[in-house]
Amino acid sequence: MDALTLLHERSSMGKLTEPAPTADQLSALYQAALRAPDHKELRPWRFIEFSGEGRERLGELFAEAEFQEDPSASDDTLNSARKKPLRAPMIIAVIAKVTPDIPKVPKIEQVISAGCAAHGILLAAHALGLGAMWRSGKYAFDPVVRKGLSLDEDDEVVAFIYLGSLAGRHKPLPQHKVDDFVERWD
Repeated sequence: MDALTLLHERSSMGKLTEPAPTADQLSALYQAALRAPDHKELRPWRFIEFSGEGRERLGELFAEAEFQEDPSASDDTLNSARKKPLRAPMIIAVIAKVTPDIPKVPKIEQVISAGCAAHGILLAAHALGLGAMWRSGKYAFDPVVRKGLSLDEDDEVVAFIYLGSLAGRHKPLPQHKVDDFVERWD
C-alpha cells in the first residue's frame, strides 16, 4: 500500500475480533509510533498493552472509576464499564510521558507528540490489515484510572487504541472538501 493510499483510506473499526496482533505486527506498530515528531528527542511516550486477563483488569479499573464517581451506581453500569475493554482482543494505552518545565517543549507539544505516536499505530495497523479504533472518553481523565496506570501528575492518557482483526463491514469514508478547512493567505 503506498503512503497516500494509506493516509486517504485509514478508518476506525469499531468491530474487532480475535486474533490480536502478532509479536511481529506489534513490533511494526511500535516502530511506526516511535517515528512521531519529537522535539528535543524527549520521547514523551509510554505504551501499556492489555490483552487476555489484562483487559479484565482494565475493566475493573473502569468499574472502580464508575463506583468512585457514584457509589450508588447500578450493577448494570458497573458491568458495562467492566466489559468495555473486552470489545477488542488487545488495547494499547498511549500515555504522554510529560517532562515538565522545558521552555522550548511545552506540555502541549509533548502531548501532541504522543498523539502522533498513537496515530502512527493506527496507520501501521491499517497498513497491516488490522482493525483499530482510537477511544478515550472519561476514563482517560479519571483519577482512579490514572492512578491504576501509574501516571505521574503531568502525564496524560492520549488514547486507548483497540486492536484486532476486522469484523463487520467497512463504513463508507466521507469525502471532505479541503476548502472547508483551509484558510489561505496569498
